[in-house]
Amino acid sequence: MHIAITQHESVTVVAVTGSIDALTADTLVTALLAELSAGRTRLVADFADVEYTSSAGLRVLLTTLKDARQRGGDLRLAQIRPNVKQVLELSGFTSILKCFADVPLAVASFPR
Repeated sequence: MHIAITQHESVTVVAVTGSIDALTADTLVTALLAELSAGRTRLVADFADVEYTSSAGLRVLLTTLKDARQRGGDLRLAQIRPNVKQVLELSGFTSILKCFADVPLAVASFPR
């Protein structure tokens, strides 16, 4: 897995490449929680290059979402591949996470 973090105004975009599973979930949650700990609570996870997520990946999203919201922010997803979106839909995550077609839309969804 590869993680690239960029700033877009007051929103942090975390682009993830590869699979999110039991072997990689800790790396991702560490990166996301580091952003939150640094005060960057408006997060967009760019899933354009996420090929697969397991239940470990779902736990990462839920942990990050709860922490971000407790700090007054939020986690939004962008550019989700159909197979990954299906996992999110089946697990009910699309009802608690805001999902967007692309990163600019997700970034723009945060109030200024």
